[in-house]
Amino acid sequence: MDETAFRQARQAAVPHPCVFEKALLAACCTCRLAQRRNIAEREVVACTDAAALEACARLLALLRRNATFSLHLSHPHERLTHAQEIKVQCGGLAGLQRVLAGAEAIGDVSLLVQSARQAQGGLEGLPYSEIVQSVAAYRLRRRSGQS
Repeated sequence: MDETAFRQARQAAVPHPCVFEKALLAACCTCRLAQRRNIAEREVVACTDAAALEACARLLALLRRNATFSLHLSHPHERLTHAQEIKVQCGGLAGLQRVLAGAEAIGDVSLLVQSARQAQGGLEGLPYSEIVQSVAAYRLRRRSGQS
């Protein structure tokens, strides 16, 4: 299946794609609202709650904007590589978990985002300087066979 056909099939099968799909597929976290589907031997993740999807999208946009410097980007809307996106998603969620609960292990993303929204100041009032430290420190897993 070529990339255009895959995108069309994905759009038809997944009306609400999860914004933290890369983190979920990389096994950095879990989400009770995530629904995994297979399309042409690829796995995709859909969100089953539109309100939660909107909150997650807002959080991810704030994480990307605040991580611009640590990712060595010139502006926050620059397209991220896969590795940079994994760092933002996995590192950002780990940093958020550390700030809110004092633990690094990420549990359920939807519950974490819900806690962040209820924190004083909401999503915009989070201490992103602390959260971004986890983005900068996040290390990708090495492929097997590489040293």
